[in-house]
Amino acid sequence: MDVPTTYKLRKRGTDRGTVFRRAMPIYKNRCGAMRVGSGKEVLLCPGNKDGGNTLKKAAFGFVVCYVLYGLVMGWYLFEAAPMGVPQQYRGTAADPELFMTSQQLELTHEYSRIQDWLYFLSVPVEWGIYFFILILGLSMWMRNRSHEVTRFRFVHTVIFVLLLSLVSWIVSFPISWVSHRMAIEYGISVQSFTAWMHDNVISFWINWIISLGTVWVIYALMRRTKRWWLYAWLISIPFTLFLVYIQPVVIDPLYNDFHRLQDKELKGKILNLADKANIPAHDVYVVNKSEETNALNAYVNGIGSNLRIVLWDTTLQKLDDDEILFVMAHEMGHYVKDHLIKSVLGSIAATFVGLFLASRLLKWIIGRWGRFLGIHSISDLSSLPLLLLIFSVLTFAASPISNAISRNAEHAADAYAMDMTEDRKAAIGFFHKAAPISLSEMNPPALVKFFTYGHPTDLERVLFFLRYEDDDPGVGVGKE
Repeated sequence: MDVPTTYKLRKRGTDRGTVFRRAMPIYKNRCGAMRVGSGKEVLLCPGNKDGGNTLKKAAFGFVVCYVLYGLVMGWYLFEAAPMGVPQQYRGTAADPELFMTSQQLELTHEYSRIQDWLYFLSVPVEWGIYFFILILGLSMWMRNRSHEVTRFRFVHTVIFVLLLSLVSWIVSFPISWVSHRMAIEYGISVQSFTAWMHDNVISFWINWIISLGTVWVIYALMRRTKRWWLYAWLISIPFTLFLVYIQPVVIDPLYNDFHRLQDKELKGKILNLADKANIPAHDVYVVNKSEETNALNAYVNGIGSNLRIVLWDTTLQKLDDDEILFVMAHEMGHYVKDHLIKSVLGSIAATFVGLFLASRLLKWIIGRWGRFLGIHSISDLSSLPLLLLIFSVLTFAASPISNAISRNAEHAADAYAMDMTEDRKAAIGFFHKAAPISLSEMNPPALVKFFTYGHPTDLERVLFFLRYEDDDPGVGVGKE
């Protein structure tokens, strides 16, 4: 219950925590946040004095922990983690010293470890963005400003999500830019800054539109039912399927140009593989990735009538036909083994668990610390950074599980490709060519594999090809 209290007006800008635009009756609620008139909040800083001190300590603790974490991860990646392949694999086809120069080996180690370090640094940065937006009162400020513009809730959501997205994008930009610059310096990327920014801007607006729709639905449900998480999950199912369906023909062309494969002989070989795999494909597409990168790749994506077999043009330029056919057989293996459908189902299941846990954590945190953060209830739009923080932490915590599942699927696709092509030479040849181009480590550090690798390591894949036995078709698991 709000209790009237006397409070002295201050001039705008003279106090970090007070901004009054006009004289109105002033109230102080139990959270320590200030309201005027009909309930509009005007304080920018969350919480009372004790709460403010607690949050300052939390902010200082976060910064100290982040610095120590960055130093420890740097020590692990650049000093402690082993280099190269285990001794027993030296001199085999899995030994990069046999197909990479000493300079390439040195560049691979440097580049891979730098990018790994940047990844591990970027994860807490995302958490820190949401954390500081909450404790500095920016979340309340964005909510209050959106309420001053209009009384319509949808417009409030539009403004809030846009401001939050801009803050997140700006703060995250330096690490993204450094990562891009490293890719340029080490010869992985050839994309100009203008083109890179173009892709970033497209991604920003696509993510904003999706986020806006998602936030609007979730918070509308929060205002109506305690089981908002369940209904949000049910709504997410057709939305997820819709995104998978339109991605090849709507989203992907926003970033790159696609055209049909002109090499009729190679196209015939690929479609012949597709026919053997019972894949209803009638064409093969090429995407102009050479404008961005020197790396190699191919994929099969989409569902139903939007199914597409796609080759990067870099793959066409740098691989022999047999190696291209192996790569395509691998991608077709994902289709044949229903990995796309299983991935979608897994995503739906993970969303269910994530929303359930997030609903419990959000309620508990607001009940315990909401008064310090100025969040009145879970349906208060200023709770959005907290909800996103919870989702981000849960996603990171679940990444080892999702990566392990993905690595298993990739191994199955490798086995399928070997069964279909029976070409060990082409399989190993692809990795011998791809590794020096992408500067990927054959045997990355354990933590890197655990948290970031959705594929088996190159070492594991080449060893599998070496052990594969042609007289054991359909299994694809080699013997020692």
